[in-house]
Formats: sequence, C-alpha cells, structure tokens
Amino acid sequence: MKTDYFNTVLNKLKKVPYLPKWLIFGIDFVLTFVAFTFAYLICFGFKNSPFDQQSFWILAIICIVVTGFFFLLFKTFQSVMRYSGFRDVMRIFNAFFFANITLLILTLILVHHNHYFQQLFFSSINLSNQFIWLLYIINFMLAFCFVFSLKMVVRLLFDRANSIESTYRKNIPVLIYGVEQENVDLAHLLNHMQTVKYDVVGFLSTEGDAVNKRISNKPIYSVQNAFNNGKFRDQFQAIVIEPRHIERSEKQRIAEYCNKYKKEILSAPPIEDWSNNKLKVSELKKVKVEELLQRIPINIDTKSIAKNLKGKTVLITGAAGSIGSEIVRQVSKFDVGLLVLCDVAESPLHEISLEMNDKYPSIKYKAILCNVRDYTLMKSIFEKYKPDMVYHAAAYKHVPLMEEHPCEAILTNVWGTKNIADLAVEYNAEAFVMISTDKAVNPSNVMGASKRIAEMYVQSLSKQLKAEKGDQATRFITTRFGNVLGSNGSVIPRFEQQIRAGGPITVTHPEITRYFMTITEACRLVMDAGNFGKGGEIFVFDMGDKVKIKDMAEEMIRLSGLEPYKDINIVFSGLRPGEKLYEELLYDAEKLIPTHNRKIRIGAVCECDRDQLLNALTQLIEFANARSTVDVVKVMKDIVPEFISMNSRYEDLDKTQ
Repeated sequence: MKTDYFNTVLNKLKKVPYLPKWLIFGIDFVLTFVAFTFAYLICFGFKNSPFDQQSFWILAIICIVVTGFFFLLFKTFQSVMRYSGFRDVMRIFNAFFFANITLLILTLILVHHNHYFQQLFFSSINLSNQFIWLLYIINFMLAFCFVFSLKMVVRLLFDRANSIESTYRKNIPVLIYGVEQENVDLAHLLNHMQTVKYDVVGFLSTEGDAVNKRISNKPIYSVQNAFNNGKFRDQFQAIVIEPRHIERSEKQRIAEYCNKYKKEILSAPPIEDWSNNKLKVSELKKVKVEELLQRIPINIDTKSIAKNLKGKTVLITGAAGSIGSEIVRQVSKFDVGLLVLCDVAESPLHEISLEMNDKYPSIKYKAILCNVRDYTLMKSIFEKYKPDMVYHAAAYKHVPLMEEHPCEAILTNVWGTKNIADLAVEYNAEAFVMISTDKAVNPSNVMGASKRIAEMYVQSLSKQLKAEKGDQATRFITTRFGNVLGSNGSVIPRFEQQIRAGGPITVTHPEITRYFMTITEACRLVMDAGNFGKGGEIFVFDMGDKVKIKDMAEEMIRLSGLEPYKDINIVFSGLRPGEKLYEELLYDAEKLIPTHNRKIRIGAVCECDRDQLLNALTQLIEFANARSTVDVVKVMKDIVPEFISMNSRYEDLDKTQ
C-alpha cells in the first residue's frame, strides 16, 4: 500500500509544470544565503568569537550580490531541474567557485585597505586572513552541495516517476549514436520528457575505448557489434543521430545496416533546440537522404563577417530562390542596417517576406519585385538604397531549359549580371559577390557557358577598376560550386515526388555522378569568401566526394521503407541535352591556390581582353534581344572557345569552328 501511494505521488509530481526561471533563481539565492549562514557560524565556532550581526549581514549581502552575478553569468537558472545533467552541475560548480574566489579577494581588499571595514571587523570579531580563507572554502562547499543536492533529488524523483510510467506504456526502443556529453543529455531528454515516446536502450560509438562500457547503466556498442548481435539487435527499433555531427561515410554505413535489418534512422534536431528543452516528438523525424549526404559543418569567421556587415545595406538578387533565400537567412543573423530583397518571382518573394516577419522581426528589409534585366528599374533601386554589399544570386540554372532557350539564358545570366555589376560600381558598393557554377568550367551546355561569360565580365571589370582606383575599387568576388542538396528543381525533390507517386524513378544514366553540398554549407562559404576576398578572384568550393545518382535513388527508396526495383523501379532515360556523364574536377591541383579556409580555394583562371569581350557582348546581347538562337550560341562559342556542346542540337556548330 505504501509503495502504491508513493508511486501515485510520483505520477502526480510528473504533471507539475516547469518552474519559471525567476523562481529557480530565487531558490538558489535562498540556498546560497543558508550556506553562508552555516559557514559563518561554523567559523565562529572555531574561533569562539561572539556573533556580530552587523558584520554578518554586510558579508552576507556582499556574498549574495556577487554570487547572483555569477548565477547570471553562467546561467545556472536556465535549465529545468528535472532534467539536470553534467552540464548543469558544471555551471553550478563554476558559478560558486568563481563567486567565492571573487568574494575572497574582495573581502581581503576591504579588510586590509578600507579603514571602515578594518574597524568593523577587527574590533568586533578579530577577523584574520585564515578566518577569511576558511569562511569562503566552507561557503563554497556548502553552497555547491545544497544547490547540487536539491537538483539531484528533483532529478531522481522525476527519473523514478518516468521509470514507473514506462512500465505501463510501450515506447519505441532506440539507440543513441555517440557518447559525447550532448548525446548523453539527449538520451536523458528522450527518456524523461512526457511528450517523447522513446526509450533509450543503449549507445553506439566508434571509439574503441568506449565500447563494452556503460553510460547510465546502458550498454555501449560499436555499430557492427550492435547489428551482428542478434539478441541485442531485437532490443531496438531505431537509431537516433544528429546528422550534422557525423561524417558522410559513417552515416551511409549506418544506413546500410539499418536498411539490411529494417531499422529506422531518426534525425535529432540541432543541439541548441533540445538543450533548451524544446525537443518535441514531432522533431524526431526519419532521416532524409540529404542529411546522409551532408558533411560535418565547416567553421567560418562569423565575428569578422558580423563586423563587416554591421549597419550595412545589403542587396540580394534572386532573394527568393534556393541559394538567394538561404543567403537572406544567413545575413539576417547579423546586425545589418537594411536588407533589400530583389526577385522576379512573386509568390516565392512573398514567402520569404513572411519568413522574415516571423523569424527575423528585428531586421529591417524591403522586398522588391523586379527583374535584373531591367536596367532602369535596377538603377532606381540602387539610387534609392545605395547598397554597401551586393550578393548576386539571380540566374537561370536548369540545363535542359537553357539549352532550349539560350537567348533567355544570355539576357538573365549575362546581361542581368552586367547590369548589377555596373550599378555596383556606379553607386560605390563595397563588394559584389556573384554566385556561379562549376558547369562554367569547360562548359558543355548553354547554361554553363552563360555563367562563364558572366564570370569573364566580372573579372575584367574588377581588373579595370583596380588599375583605376586601387584599393578603393568595388571588390568583385565570384564563388563557384556544384549541385546543392534540396534546391528547387533538383534531383532529390524530384525523386521524392516520384516515390510518393509509386515510381518509377527516372535517372538519365546508370553511371552519372555529381558532387553535392548542402545549401547552408554553400551559402556559409559564399559569406566567408565575400568577407575576405580582395577582388577579382574566382573562389572554388571543395564539394567533397562524388555521388552516383543511381545509388542516391536506391537509398531514397530504402529510406522510404521500400525495395529498389521491387516496390519502386528505376529507369534510365538517357542523358539530357547539354548534360555530362561525369562532372570534371574544377581545376588541376597545381592551379588552385589555398586560402585560410580549407574548403575554399582560388581558381587560377585565364584573363580575357576587356575591349574584345565588350565588343562580343554587344553583339551577343543584340542577337539575344532579336531571339536569334543560333547566332547567340555561335557568339558564345567564340567568347568561350572551350564550350563544346554535348548531347545537343548545337553540336554541329562545333564542327564549323
């Protein structure tokens, strides 16, 4: 009966709402005062001195004020007590340790260098250095023990309540990948939050020293042993990973095991969300193929970027597209003065405006429906807002469409770029960052060639300005990278649609490969290159390992719980116009110059004659406006001699060159 009553009380305890931060702060304050009182009385016991209320209260007030400051500094009150873990204990320890060091130094200074305190303490309690040291050593130990004990008692009570509840419900048993502190914290959250229906039954580790040991009485296995041990394999249904913190090859190895043994891979939200107790069951989702392909995030110099963008007006063309919208999000994390968002697509521009209102309400922005081809309209925008920084992401990017519409490719990708670059110079922008593509290298299609011509114009303009103005010239920076995961119209969204429709998935060729990076990673590199570029460079991004598109399609089918070629078929449709079988390496290693960021290198690209280029561009734009398709492609091949068409109706033009 007593046990049932105790369990009933514990179950009711689980329904108690989280204590507000101010109340936790107040409880810690009270315990700090109690600890100091005991410390003070203990010290008087050793000295056989009379209790002096005036000196006690002065020291107690100083103690509370100083300790309160360190509570705020280390944010000891932000954690929820029922989920207290190692991080919280360390915050408490650090707060009391540094608080008592500060109190010790402050008291010694007051006692020995202030006449009032000398008279007060020495006349009333005969205060000595040994007494001061002893007082704060005891105070530190008692205060830490009191606060730590309270949090641990609360934690243990809720752990007990959760263990009782788990016996009455069937949760999904999962393994946590990793044995770092954040992995252990995630395990505690999953086991103890009422909204999460998972039970952590063990951990996975690649560290040999950790394997076969235990964390919180849960076993640690290697990936191979966990799946090869049939008895243990039956004890879990899914593996929880934080995709951003695991190398690509390891994620794919886990996926192979999970596909083989019909286990799920669940993706945990970013650490900043669940560490603040925001984790919801809906946020543990099946891992996506793009999460398996992404690499560990790179580090960039955000402090330098923040300093460079602080208070600036930033204009972003193509702001509603896949790359442009992510640049908007990245820039919005900094204290910019004004964001000017330009795009020709009405609905996507409206969507990014709504996102700005919801997620970045403190950022001033202006969304403008415009086309980079319209020089007069773009000039009025530059005249009104005078941007300091320009990110030029507006472009046509789909290879097959541009192969059918080369005039449109020229008018947007070349003429549009020329308009924005010229206006950046006219209105003294500090920097112009252009988003290019690796398809501009030895282009085999109209889209790639149009981007290469845009690169050539920007480079030639930069060279001219440097000769005329030196360091005062606008910095023109080109960033070049390949396919980005999940962008509008890319293979992954297309494959997802085909899987939902029951198949088949269409792949152009069984051997076709591509390089991929995430949109976030690409835009972070764009920001970094735009920050340290001196002008005139073409920055080439490290795209990692190439991926076979057929393998990606098979992986997506398996992640959907289906079997390739059985539940969902894969058919090969043949290479599209302008499409290569293999993407080339951007440049030979000896032609790449390293930078401060190992993921960014500078491509040594041949320069062109500016006068000759301008004459050719004039002719090119005239043909494009006249919609003279064949003449446009002919001139493109004259400007870019390495442009050799593949699987295209323009191959005959190469034979006449």
